[in-house]
Amino acid sequence: MTATARLLSGNRLHLQHGPIDLIIGADGASHEIEVAYRAAVDAFPSILPALVSELPLLRTAVSAASLLPSVLEGGTNENKGGPVAARMFAAVWPYRDQFITPMAAVAGSVADHVLAIMCTAASLDRAYVNNGGDIAIYLKGTATFTVGVVGDLAAPGIDAKIIVGHADGVGGIATSGWRGRSQSLGIADAVTVLARSAAEADAAATMIANAANVDDAAIHRRPAHEVKDDSDLGSFAVTVGVGRLSSAQRSRAMANGIGRTHEILAKNLIVAAYIQLQGATAVAGLPTARLKAA
Repeated sequence: MTATARLLSGNRLHLQHGPIDLIIGADGASHEIEVAYRAAVDAFPSILPALVSELPLLRTAVSAASLLPSVLEGGTNENKGGPVAARMFAAVWPYRDQFITPMAAVAGSVADHVLAIMCTAASLDRAYVNNGGDIAIYLKGTATFTVGVVGDLAAPGIDAKIIVGHADGVGGIATSGWRGRSQSLGIADAVTVLARSAAEADAAATMIANAANVDDAAIHRRPAHEVKDDSDLGSFAVTVGVGRLSSAQRSRAMANGIGRTHEILAKNLIVAAYIQLQGATAVAGLPTARLKAA
């Protein structure tokens, strides 16, 4: 399994290595884009091996309070964390009052890491690194980025969109939910979060999606390790199917998700969140008018 790199239409860069699949775009002077892409290509092959070597640590719940300083400060030879691991721990640390592992922020952290390398190497007007829907973005001056919201990942389509600019303070976007590629304890079809970084958005989307939940006979769950044998969630019951819920149950689940969102907003950990569940939607953190129907 080797890392691959190729240019796509529209001068986009595709980097792939095992489960890491990045689509990268940049705007600016052509030579600056070339420098940024070369920096990303050169750094990319080392990311997955480093993460694999750190998996035991990254699958450990962050309630073990001694782990964060060891990673961020370089640690010992036994637990030294790399730059992606450090981003993962920092992103999930605010949620240590509940069960969460650094793996909740892995996709966003990889995207942030590659984007930071590009922006350090070159002067760009705009850039993004899309890691399977978790997106790190850089905006300079008047540059903007259009965020598309997909409410039902089983029937992909843009349900709404928002245009963000530098003044919005958004550096990352992530989506979580029981229909997505990651496991969820909740029943939201999709929770899309805008935050200062993709890692922070990734972690928050996970926690909000977990909170958007109720108990109902129409909801089917299985132990996480039975669904995915290497799941960091172990024996926690993850959602594998959601039948049609009553309006009252949908409202309760949405209220739980929105309540958790407001808690996270109050701590200034995210910029905004969009929740969708069986046709019901809610927005927090930005005026609803900023979210336009696609």
